[in-house]
Amino acid sequence: MLPSIFISHGAPTLALEDVPARRFLREAASHLPERPTVILVASAHWGTRTPVVSAMARNTTIHDFGQMFPRALFEMRYDAPGAPGLAERAADLLAGAGLASRMDDRRGLDHGAWVPLSQMYPGADIPVLQVSIQPHLGPAHHLDLGRALAPLRKEGVLIIGSGSFTHNLEEFFGQAADAPEPDWVAAFADWVDDALREGRLPDLLGYRYQAPFAVRNHPTDEHLLPLYVALGAAGMAPRTERLHRSASYGVLRMDAYAFTDESDAATAQAA
Repeated sequence: MLPSIFISHGAPTLALEDVPARRFLREAASHLPERPTVILVASAHWGTRTPVVSAMARNTTIHDFGQMFPRALFEMRYDAPGAPGLAERAADLLAGAGLASRMDDRRGLDHGAWVPLSQMYPGADIPVLQVSIQPHLGPAHHLDLGRALAPLRKEGVLIIGSGSFTHNLEEFFGQAADAPEPDWVAAFADWVDDALREGRLPDLLGYRYQAPFAVRNHPTDEHLLPLYVALGAAGMAPRTERLHRSASYGVLRMDAYAFTDESDAATAQAA
């Protein structure tokens, strides 16, 4: 069974820069036990009041970033097939969990989805759909959202939470790509890593009050919320594996994680 994964997509220029996080993404598929049949992405860059599932037959590429970024980014396309059938199934799962949702057959892939996927699966030949996040509802809601979608993992679906392990744009602008990582970034990232590995779910849900420098690293929640979707999609007893650790521009931690359920290992051993 495929794990659910969290990846940090960082700045849009991740698709162009030779940095450790990009090199990791280019090899990330090798960490998975099989090639996914469909990819479902919860991106920090699609926020709605209630969950929405994208249902295009063929995705378009949304260049949802400012003109200060290189022209080469605007010329990139990742028009992967969509998965309207799976979108309906995902919406049904959400409804079954008490999460009212709807489908959108007009929205393509934002850069939180297509930038990392262009490195992981550059052929753009795996169907992709997205589920929106609800930034005003916080971590516990997104854990439940992920848990509602967990059955899809048994159907060969790779569930990705795409955000950023740390994300403060005010601190980001003006930094050099190889700037040293400040202590306040490292302290926060180390705390979250420890909490994930130790299964301290209540602490993780209350990270804004528990973690050191939480608000400085995440002035708003939206770039960490996909982590909870990925964590929830692993099931009720998630196991954590860190796949990657690095920092870009000093203040952007680019860590990535895989999550599996304790029962996955037992099932594999029985098989």
